[in-house]
Amino acid sequence: MARRGTGRPTDLELEILKVLWGEGPSTVRAVMKALSKRRRVGYTTVLKMLQIMADKGLVLRDDRQRAHIYRARHSRRTVAGRLANDLLDRVFDGSATQLVLHALSQKKAKPEELAEIRRLLDEIEGGKR
Repeated sequence: MARRGTGRPTDLELEILKVLWGEGPSTVRAVMKALSKRRRVGYTTVLKMLQIMADKGLVLRDDRQRAHIYRARHSRRTVAGRLANDLLDRVFDGSATQLVLHALSQKKAKPEELAEIRRLLDEIEGGKR
């Protein structure tokens, strides 16, 4: 039974998506190799996770070759937007201000990040967005 539309990816699913976004379409072995730089993970675990992710609609599988190729169904930006909206709604009652203030108070932003935030705020104030 397919699990489409179950919402947020798990931590391991998100790590796998990051590999696929960074490396592009990949085999199970390539995903395992990239993940093994950060955590101990076996081939069968990665295979099972990719199968589950395909059932959930998080990845697409090309089975035209012997070694199946997996790719992320949605871009990093799309997934990040969904996760941010979910967090915004569930934790901050829809308040973008509270989300931003909380994020900036938890971890010091780099000067280039602050410059990007200022640029975005100027753009919003100028009605460009």
